[in-house]
Amino acid sequence: MKKLFSNLKGDLFGGVTAGIVALPLALAFGVSSGLGPSAGLYGAIFISFFAAMFGGTNTQISGPTAPMTAVSMVVIASIVALNDGNLQKALPAILIVFFLAGLMQVGLGLMGIGKYIRYIPYPVVSGFMTAIGVIILVTQILPAIGYYPKEDVEFVNKFKPHAEEIILDNILKDEAGEGILVLEDFEETIKRAKKTTEDEILEEAKTLAKSEASGVIGAFNVLPRALKNINWLELALALATIIIIYGFKRITTTIPSALVALVVVSGVAYAFGLEYRPIEEIPGGFPVPNFMIFTQFKLSSVSPYIFTSLTLALLGAIDSLLTSVVADNMTKTKHKPNKELVGQGIGNSIAAIFGGIPGAGATIRTVVNINAGGKTKLSGMIAGVMLLIIMLALAPVASQIPAAVLAGILVTVGIGVMDYKGLKAIPSLPRDITLGPLKLSSEVLIMLTVLVLSSVWNLVYAVGIGLVIASLMFMKKMGDLTAERSNVKSLEKEKAWPDESEFPKNLREEVFIKHIKGPLFFGSTSEFQALAQQIPDTASTVIIRMGRMQYMDQTGLYALEDVLIDLSKSNINVLFVNVLKQPRYMMERVDIIPDLIPEEHIFKTFDECLLWIKNNVKDNYIT
Repeated sequence: MKKLFSNLKGDLFGGVTAGIVALPLALAFGVSSGLGPSAGLYGAIFISFFAAMFGGTNTQISGPTAPMTAVSMVVIASIVALNDGNLQKALPAILIVFFLAGLMQVGLGLMGIGKYIRYIPYPVVSGFMTAIGVIILVTQILPAIGYYPKEDVEFVNKFKPHAEEIILDNILKDEAGEGILVLEDFEETIKRAKKTTEDEILEEAKTLAKSEASGVIGAFNVLPRALKNINWLELALALATIIIIYGFKRITTTIPSALVALVVVSGVAYAFGLEYRPIEEIPGGFPVPNFMIFTQFKLSSVSPYIFTSLTLALLGAIDSLLTSVVADNMTKTKHKPNKELVGQGIGNSIAAIFGGIPGAGATIRTVVNINAGGKTKLSGMIAGVMLLIIMLALAPVASQIPAAVLAGILVTVGIGVMDYKGLKAIPSLPRDITLGPLKLSSEVLIMLTVLVLSSVWNLVYAVGIGLVIASLMFMKKMGDLTAERSNVKSLEKEKAWPDESEFPKNLREEVFIKHIKGPLFFGSTSEFQALAQQIPDTASTVIIRMGRMQYMDQTGLYALEDVLIDLSKSNINVLFVNVLKQPRYMMERVDIIPDLIPEEHIFKTFDECLLWIKNNVKDNYIT
């Protein structure tokens, strides 16, 4: 406790400053997620406080971040779509997914997974981060120009026939569940269908219209309509916000430019009574826990999203630990990765209970905290309390913020989160793979695959596919490299080792010596299996020298077994020399030793083997 208050003044300034910096981003991420600005604030408050309290990075400031919000946005949209476009109906399932993600992070920390996060390949992270930027940037074009698909009457009317089909389909499903969907009761279906009001059809059509315009592809699909229906006031507010954010940074970085833009543009718009679109109302009072996520828990509604929860947990872990490394470099300290994951998990779980969106360690806010004097966990806790005070005191004022201002802030976030370092490196990376007539860089291929799939398809699957491709590419490279350095390859002429100089010249036609230098594994088995091509027709005995084969995997084991069986069928004796511990263990597990190679055919040294050769191999080709 004494250590916690050892830097009270610095932590107070750091926490307050970081909290103020977090305010506009929390509101913007909340709106972008689809749960509203209050969800962003609740996430920032509880994650910041509890991740700092229980985490392993003293100066970390946590809260909603661009990557976490982008994935959350996809989760929220998909669950809402499954619940007839009704957010309140979908909310328990959404929050349970976020809650599970937090619990999974705690589990990852307790299992000690934190130290392994650094092994995720850079091209996967780079492609994902750039995709996050693209998603945020493209999806904010519509609100930045004041176009909302649900309010475009002509666009919504296109979906009314489909809306009627969905409503009828829901009626039929309900009747099937009630057990009354039979021909003689079809009149009941007609009665229920006739009770459907125009307002219900319109609401369903609006949901379909919003769904059609969601995501990167959806935004591009409706962009032509949006450009014909620009709200020039909203566009002016968004552009003013963007200009101030970039312009104010040139003057000073002491005061966060996003906050300046938020206050100035919102203040001008409100003071002059402009008819702008405000954000959703932020409820006043202390946040209330949503215990319905437990009381209305249904495994069937959450089970399809278990993998998504795990993805959120892993993404939050990566995001947080990268920020922890930045904090370490600035403060010359060393964070505790597994403890940090536990803290992030606790923060995300509690935030979910209160209706907040998930988050992670935020690099910019952490840097601001350190520069302002923050040194202990107290700074992160103060940042959370600061946001709570702002919400309690200024909720009615914050509810008057123009939606276009937050869209402008998010546009700058989208531009800033892209990995320009990775993009700039594309032309200079070595082209190490060939696809038909094209020579490409494997790392660029991975990055672009993750970038495109994340942007236009599915963030979760894109990362998984990127990891699989990266792993396969890595295994191939290591296999090729190891095979090149080893002498497993069969088509090269075997060169005698120094201790083989005394080998009897009259037996060189009867005995073939095979050297294995390096591991026998999946990357070298195809060459080893061609061993029979290398053995001269005159040979009756094969010596396989294994003193430099330190490792054998299962693929190599079965390749060796196949070769030994083929040699046995050809009545060729096989002798092993200097079999090391791991390969011998593998061969004993599948009974290569002693079924195919008896103990008397295994020698510790080449001299012992040579003695056996002289006593047991006859010179059949006397010249």
